[in-house]
Amino acid sequence: MEVVVVDDVTRGPGGGGGRSGRTVDPADRAQLERSPVPLRRVTALFAPYRWPVATVVVLIVAASAVALASPFLVRLVIDEALPRQDVRLLAWAVAAMVAVAATTAVLGVVQTWLSTTVGQRVMHGLRTAVFTHLQRQSLGFFTRTRGGEVQSRLTNDIAGMQSVVTSTATSLASSATTVVGTVVAMVALSWRLSLLSLVVLPPAVLLTRRVARMRRRVTAQRQRRLADLHAQVEEGLSISGVLLGKTLGAGPAQSRRFADTSEDLVGLEVRSQLAGRWRMATMSIVFAGIPALIYLAAGLPATSGGMTIGTLVAFTTLQGALFRPLMQLLDVGVTVTSSMALFSRVFEYLDLPVEIDDPADPVPLDPATVRGEVRFEGVSFTYPDGHRPALDGIDLAVPAGSTLALVGETGSGKSTLASLVARLADPTSGRVTIDGVDLRDLSLATLARVVGVVAQETYLLHTTVRENLRHARPGATDREIEDAARRAQVHDVIAALPDGYDTVVGARGHRFSGGEKQRLAIARTLLRDPWVLVLDEATSALDTATERAVQAALDEASRGRTTITIAHRLSTIRDADRIAVLAAGRLEESGSHAELLAAGGRYAGLVAAADRDVALAA
Repeated sequence: MEVVVVDDVTRGPGGGGGRSGRTVDPADRAQLERSPVPLRRVTALFAPYRWPVATVVVLIVAASAVALASPFLVRLVIDEALPRQDVRLLAWAVAAMVAVAATTAVLGVVQTWLSTTVGQRVMHGLRTAVFTHLQRQSLGFFTRTRGGEVQSRLTNDIAGMQSVVTSTATSLASSATTVVGTVVAMVALSWRLSLLSLVVLPPAVLLTRRVARMRRRVTAQRQRRLADLHAQVEEGLSISGVLLGKTLGAGPAQSRRFADTSEDLVGLEVRSQLAGRWRMATMSIVFAGIPALIYLAAGLPATSGGMTIGTLVAFTTLQGALFRPLMQLLDVGVTVTSSMALFSRVFEYLDLPVEIDDPADPVPLDPATVRGEVRFEGVSFTYPDGHRPALDGIDLAVPAGSTLALVGETGSGKSTLASLVARLADPTSGRVTIDGVDLRDLSLATLARVVGVVAQETYLLHTTVRENLRHARPGATDREIEDAARRAQVHDVIAALPDGYDTVVGARGHRFSGGEKQRLAIARTLLRDPWVLVLDEATSALDTATERAVQAALDEASRGRTTITIAHRLSTIRDADRIAVLAAGRLEESGSHAELLAAGGRYAGLVAAADRDVALAA
């Protein structure tokens, strides 16, 4: 069974109040059309909790059934105990009322505890599964997907699903039980007044839903403007946003934009509040009007049927309790559609294919015995949306412990080639090997221990310096962390901080300079101690003095390791054992610095151009 589209129905003031008047969201409809959800897949999530779920259903039915006793007890008091002044009967009836209230309260607490526990366990499993699955996605997925969308599915959608499980599902079950039981009890009390209720209830429901729909439209507009306001706050008051605004002089324009959005919210908020008051007024009229008509009918000889006062009070009590659960049941189509759309969005992420995955039978490779020989054998690579190969037939050998420098103009394929060594992508054809083993035959955990990457852009977590470094090796001791920092020539910088290694780095490490962040990244890599090191333009954005400090740290990091370096500044790679020159994804030439200069090819031209730039700058 697959849920695709549910009829477009509107939501009245059942249950949640604030969510009343909803119609089927076109986005939910489109989501289910694009990615239908088999109902059995949803129910399978709850299979491990079948007994708690069954218990919740029993408790809901029991609570609804017990609650129906209250109106009959009221009738007993009014018609029997009070007129006869039967104190014993009155005491028993009052005690029964208290017992009914206590029983329903206890059943409600137990039901809430069970349903919330089941919902939280299911959501915990989904959250963990989605997070783990997304971590296995390739970099291509994250470049194609907005970060906010990923966070929304992990937090908002799964939180919404939890609400479906713990609130919506139990509320619908309770409403269904209450409506059936109440209608039966009303018919048992007075079939004439029951017919009257069936006549006057539909117009009352229609009126309430119409007003609620009007409020929903206004509220939706207000929510959109609030979202715009929040986006402007995030863009304008984040560290990067403030920096951009100050450097571009865009502060006044951002303030005017913010003021315009806030001004729109004033009118929308007033309209929303008025719509809310109209809704409450309509419901008040409904709640007052229906009992009034019932009282009128009970007083007319043609419709009263000899009704007692106790029966009338019991009937109006039951009838008043019927309105809200009935509205919830009428809204079940919207509820199911929105709920299944939430599951659809989460399952959509869980069903994403993993492009870079562990092999079924990984080749064992002991990191302690790795020599670090890297080979590119007929390597070609084309991005999924690419029109031409980013790499085409690359053959290169990097002996263990040697240094390979990749040079070339922007877009020549340097970073793409280096990314294949860390298996951030797999070749479209050909293979990359370490010590003769295809990287695709190694487990990702083994490869991460063998290959380390220092990128141009360093990412630091919002935690202490110590924990940022320990992120590379959770079991590292404080002494090993400090030793790695010394080798990366950043220990003195850390020691001078207010709390040393326990200093919180701040959002994205903004308290550190570019060179300091690079050396922290190098220290992190040294702590992991890989045999193959990939340096992706690690000094291209640094000034000359800082570059020297970072280059010294890189030289220390490269000692004894196979190193593949990408650099725009050719001065940093002249001592490399081998230099490979790429152009339009092809290997143009390779050799040592001296050999390539003597050949007078593309590399010689790049060096001459770099020397001219230095001379002009001087």
